[in-house]
Amino acid sequence: MNRRDYIKLSTLASIGLVSASGTSLYAKNTQKEVLHLGIIGTGSRGGGIISILNKMAHIKVVAVCDVLPFRLFNAVEISGAKGYTNYQDLLDHKGLDAVLIATPFGMHGQMCLDALQAKKHVYCEKTLVKGIDQTQNVLDAYRATSGLVFQTGHQYNSAELYQKVHAYIDAGYLGEITGFVCQWNRNTNWRRPVPEPKYERQINWRMYREHSGGLTAELCSHQIDFINRVIQQVPEKISGTGGIDHWQDGRETFDNIRLNFQYPSGIDATFMCTTTNAFGGYQIRVMGSEATVVMGLSGAKIFLENKNKKLATVDGVSGATATAWQQGKGVSVKANTQDSTAQALEQFYQSIVNGKKVYADIKSGALTSKCVQMSLDAMYQNKITKWDEYPSFRF
Repeated sequence: MNRRDYIKLSTLASIGLVSASGTSLYAKNTQKEVLHLGIIGTGSRGGGIISILNKMAHIKVVAVCDVLPFRLFNAVEISGAKGYTNYQDLLDHKGLDAVLIATPFGMHGQMCLDALQAKKHVYCEKTLVKGIDQTQNVLDAYRATSGLVFQTGHQYNSAELYQKVHAYIDAGYLGEITGFVCQWNRNTNWRRPVPEPKYERQINWRMYREHSGGLTAELCSHQIDFINRVIQQVPEKISGTGGIDHWQDGRETFDNIRLNFQYPSGIDATFMCTTTNAFGGYQIRVMGSEATVVMGLSGAKIFLENKNKKLATVDGVSGATATAWQQGKGVSVKANTQDSTAQALEQFYQSIVNGKKVYADIKSGALTSKCVQMSLDAMYQNKITKWDEYPSFRF
C-alpha cells in the first residue's frame, strides 16, 4: 500500500466509513432495541420520512402531530401511530424517546426548546433555527441537558458518498482546495396545491418570510453546511442578489438567488438557485489544484486537472481509471447510494442507542443557521454581511 492510499484509508477510517481492514461499516442493522419516535409536522417532508421509517424495524413511529386535519389523518393511516393536533401533547406521549421536527422553519426554535425541556432526543430538519437569537436559545437549552442527542436534518452530509468525498479532500486527492460552485435549479413555481384558501400560508409557508428562509434555507443550506464542514471554516463575508422576478403570485421569498461566500483562507463559494430552469439540477463542484469533484444527490465524479499526471488508485480502480483520466473523463466515486435520509436516520438511532458520534450535530447546524441569516440579510438589505458583525454563539 502506497502512502497516499494509506492516508486515504486512514482518513476514511477516522470518519467511520471503513474498518481497519477496509470493510464498509454501513452494514444492515441487527440491533433489537427499538427507538420510539414522534414526528411533529407531517407534510411532504414529514410524511416522506414516515414512509422511510416504515422500512426500519428498529425505529417505530408511535406518535404524529399536525395542525392540518387531512395531513394528520394521512400520517396516522400510514404509520399506525397516535395522532395529535398539539405538539405539546405529543411530547407527553408515554414511552416516547425522541422527536423529529419537520414543521415550517420559523417554528423550529420553540419546538426544539420544548422537546429538550421534555428530555427528548431531537432530530430537527434543516435549516436548524430561524434567526441568531433563537439559535442561541436552542444552543443554551441543549447545553443544559445531559445525555440527549441532537441531530440536524442536513442529511446529505450523513450519506456515505459525501463522507467519502470529504475523506478524499482531507487525503489530498484534489490538491489545494480553491473554490466551490453550487447550484440547485428547478423548473417549477415551488407551490403546493391548496384544498382551501384558508390553508395557503400553512401549506405554502416556503413563500412567506414569517416562517421561511426561501431557497436559501430550504435548498442552499445543505450545500453551505457541507462546505463549512469540509474546510472547517465559516465565511468571512457574504454577498448576494435575488428577486421575485418570475412568479408574481403574492409570494414574499425570492424565486431566484445568487450568493457569494468569502472564507478567511481565500476560498470562495458561490450558490445559485432558480425556479425557472432545471438544467444541471443539483450540483456541488469542488475545485482543487490537482482535481475537481462534481457531486450530485446520489453520485460524484473526479476529474484530473493534468491528464498526464499519475495518481494512486481510488478505491482500488486502476487500469480503466487511468484511461478515463487520460481522456479527460470523470471517474465515479464508489459509495453506498442508499437514500441519504435513511442513512441520517440510522445515524440518529446509532447515536442514541449505541453512543455513536452525531455527525450532523447541533453546532454545525447552528453555524449554518447563521450563514442562512447572513445570506438573507445580504439579499434583502442589499449589503455585504460580515461574520464578526453578528453575535458569536456560545456552544
